[in-house]
Amino acid sequence: MGSRGSGEPALSEDGEEEAASPPQPGLCRSVLTVCVLSYINLLNYMDRFTVAGVLPDIEDYFQIGDSSSGLLQTVFICSYMILAPVFGYLGDRYNRKRIMSLGILFWSAITLISSFVPQDYFWALLLTRGLVGIGEASYSTIAPTVIADLFVGDVRSRMLSVFYFAIPVGSGLGYIVGSKVADIAGDWHWALRVTPALGLIAVLLLVFVVTEPPRGALERGSERALVYTSWLTDVKDLCSNSSFLLSSLGFTSVAFVTGTLALWAPTYLFRAQVVQGTMQPCTKGRCNSSDSLLFGIITCVTGFLGVGAGVEISRRYRKVNPRADPLVCACGLLGSAPFLYLAVATAEASTIATYVFIFLGELLLSLNWAIVADILLYVVVPTRRSTAEAFQIMMSHLLGDASSPYLIGVISDSIRRSRPDSYLAEFRSLEYSLMICSFVGVLGGAAFLATAMFIERDRSKAELYTRALREADEPIVVPKAGRSVMLPVASVLI
Repeated sequence: MGSRGSGEPALSEDGEEEAASPPQPGLCRSVLTVCVLSYINLLNYMDRFTVAGVLPDIEDYFQIGDSSSGLLQTVFICSYMILAPVFGYLGDRYNRKRIMSLGILFWSAITLISSFVPQDYFWALLLTRGLVGIGEASYSTIAPTVIADLFVGDVRSRMLSVFYFAIPVGSGLGYIVGSKVADIAGDWHWALRVTPALGLIAVLLLVFVVTEPPRGALERGSERALVYTSWLTDVKDLCSNSSFLLSSLGFTSVAFVTGTLALWAPTYLFRAQVVQGTMQPCTKGRCNSSDSLLFGIITCVTGFLGVGAGVEISRRYRKVNPRADPLVCACGLLGSAPFLYLAVATAEASTIATYVFIFLGELLLSLNWAIVADILLYVVVPTRRSTAEAFQIMMSHLLGDASSPYLIGVISDSIRRSRPDSYLAEFRSLEYSLMICSFVGVLGGAAFLATAMFIERDRSKAELYTRALREADEPIVVPKAGRSVMLPVASVLI
């Protein structure tokens, strides 16, 4: 896992004590920290997709169309995306544990408030979803960097896979919990009141279990506090990092496709079965939620299998090919594209075939989650990781799942207006708009293939920088006025 520093404060030339980082947590506490962070990440995505699990009910309650429904996800992602760079800057420089605790408490409170929005105030529901995005941005930009400071090498990859299991599994649970709680309570509002209670537990675990590890200490072999560069310098360095930029573009494609499926897949499957005559249309009152439940189960299972498989395939392939990580990501995206196209194309004829193709497509998409995070952590130096996470979040959401739900809804409404109003027209318009996902997946696969061209160079560059920090912590003897003085290497390096 890498060497741990002594934890003793460093002395300057005059014998004064320099500021030191907190001591490195032990193995047991580090594993517990990953478990707590993974639980919170699961809760994060549960909250995010609970709305999608009861979307037909929300449309019926507020009497809104597809474009307005798409805004629910778009408003959330936009605020999440805009605030991510702010929290990235804070996460690289201030106490990460405190930032995450306040953020979780904030979004839990706002989610609870959103469940009491009256029927004539759809704008208020949009506002609360936007505020929830602010709270969640404070967590998602920082948590992976904490794990990066607790583990290195293959152990870090495995721990990140545990953390990123929570994304598809939490998303699936959002559909399941949302739809089933609404069924049991007879009111969709109760679906939004589950995660706030779990969020309070998350804050308590974060405060009493998680410890703040020193940034980059394991990689440097020292717990001495790092020296930070300016924010503009950090951004300039990231913009020249080809592997970071291209892998972020590839991940943007993943975000576009998963964001679209997350909001629209259950609704599309519901409309397909209405056209088939196997399900009744949504009327006043509760809508049939069986598709949200099944899609949630598929998301959980494919996420659990895909994230673990992606990490293991990449780890084994890396032994013979140092470009394994981006190549596995590229194969996942390129392989998912035809299955997602077939899922859309076969929905009218066979619901079972559609579910099979969705399963295969989501399984291949899930190969990417932990690998993309690992790529970022080893091509970016420790003092810029939260900023890099923030900019990857901003890019992937701006061009990905912030725009895709609304874009799909707008295209669907535009197609529908050109046809006579009917259930078939509702289904067909959404069918044509969802086919965009396959083409976006191919573009993402190309971006990961391009990443493979630069990954070795950028990884070596980050490792050399980290190695220089480690060497800078080692004292050397410098003659001064007839006596020997112990100075750090960094003091005499030009």
